[in-house]
Formats: sequence, C-alpha cells, structure tokens
Amino acid sequence: MKRLILLAASAVALACRVLPAAAQETAKAPLRVSVLGDSYSTYEGFMACDTNLVWYYPKGSTGPHHDSRNGNDVASVSQTWWHRLCTEHGLRLEANNSFSGSTICYTGYRDRQTGRPQDYTNRSFVSRLWRLGSPDVILICGATNDSWAGAPIGEYKWQDWTEEDLRSFRPAMACLLQRTLWRYPGVAVYFVLNSELKESINESVATVCQHYHVPLIRLHDIDKQRGHPSVEGMKAMADQVWEAISR
Repeated sequence: MKRLILLAASAVALACRVLPAAAQETAKAPLRVSVLGDSYSTYEGFMACDTNLVWYYPKGSTGPHHDSRNGNDVASVSQTWWHRLCTEHGLRLEANNSFSGSTICYTGYRDRQTGRPQDYTNRSFVSRLWRLGSPDVILICGATNDSWAGAPIGEYKWQDWTEEDLRSFRPAMACLLQRTLWRYPGVAVYFVLNSELKESINESVATVCQHYHVPLIRLHDIDKQRGHPSVEGMKAMADQVWEAISR
C-alpha cells in the first residue's frame, strides 16, 4: 500500500503546486491501472486492441473462440479479476492489453500440422508492453503459456538482447521488465505469477523480478475450470492481487 499511497500523494502535491484551484480536482482521480496479460485477463470488448484474441466472452456470445470456454462459469466482465479489483477498490482501468495464448517470449505453441513451434513475436508480452496508456500501476500477469507451450528456458541475460535471445524465456522475461520500467518511469510495476507452472518458470520469474526489484505476486489456491479461473478463482485472484499491492 505504501507504494500506491506515495504515488497518489506525490501526484496531489505536484498538482497543488502547479495547478489552479479549479483544476486540482483532477489530482484526486483514482489510481489508473493497466494490465498486460494472457487469456486469464481477457474479456470480449474490453481489450486495448480489438484484434487481440480473447478467451472469456459474455454468455451467449458467438465469438470465434467462444466454444473453448464451455464449462467455465465466468459470464460477465464484472466477474473478472481485474474488473473486480478496480470496482471494489476504487481504481480505474487505464488499459487492458491481454492476448489469449500469448507468451512472454517469441516462441509459441507447436503447430498441429508441422509440430514446429510457432512464431509468437507479434503477440508476445515483449511486443505488447508499449501499449498500456498512462497508468499509475501496471500488473503483468503472464508466463502461463510459456510454461504450457514448453518454451525454451534459455540463459539469463540482462542487456543487449537479440531477436534470437528473445525466443527463450529467461532473456525475454528480463527484457520485458527492463523495457517496462524504462517506458513507464515512476509507475508501480508488479508481476502476477500463476500457480501450477513448471518450477523452471517459477524460479526464472522470481530471479528476474528480484534483479529488477519488481514485486512478485504468487497466486495460490485459484479455482479453475478448463484450465482457467472460474468465478470463484477470479475472486481469489482479485483478493490476492489487492492484498499484495495494498501493503
């Protein structure tokens, strides 16, 4: 909570010095939150880019991937973890740039016909980090598909990344956090890590977050249906994220 309070207090103090009294009301606006995520954070009609693939749809939707979520009881955007987080705690969603099936690195799932890993460069977290608006807080919720797709782990590398480097998880994870911190100076950045992932992914995320001093939120006990958070799981996610960022 200290990080959030400091951000809000600094904004108010600055506004009081440079803005006329009539304009100071803008300094009291709620904190703006941006989400960079995968399918867990998608919902039809709420993505920053309309071309992003989504996994969660309104009940009765006929979207191109709506059949994949049959058996999952999330049927309203108000049930998603990020919407609950904002509405229950007075935050404002600045941007949600989430993409179903996306990986942090450039390597995606294997093509069903060729058996070769697909090129996920355009949908990768590294490529999408630039489109998050002007937030006060950034929540990066990823690494699930890197784990599920069996993306190469690679070696830790902290600078001068090549395109080939970014096809592996560890260098891509480092690049993601370094560029996010550089692109959004003064913004509170958190990484939200799913439960039940490969230990090599968990260890890599923890190491990179520690290197860049980015707080790591480890999810636990998230109820899932078809591998994705249910209504109950979404509530648990929202509660766990809020508990972490409000300290």
